[in-house]
Amino acid sequence: MSADVTQLLNAIEEGEPHVAEKLLPLVYEELRRLAASKMSQQPAGQTLQATALVHEAWLRISKENHRWEDRRHFFSAAAEAMRRI
Repeated sequence: MSADVTQLLNAIEEGEPHVAEKLLPLVYEELRRLAASKMSQQPAGQTLQATALVHEAWLRISKENHRWEDRRHFFSAAAEAMRRI
């Protein structure tokens, strides 16, 4: 799976259309776990759900013209986007 993600990230960098649609299903569960971890560190009463955090972070990072080196770099960017939300 790690190689698949890296290949898709490279294809995105090369400007191949509709590749992001293939990437999201491969990374969604890991993004969801990351979001849940971030949300558990927030004060009580927080209304944002982990799923909404994933979706918002995805919208932000998929619109930006990133050049992700690999899977690790992608998840680092996603975590940063989640922190900013």
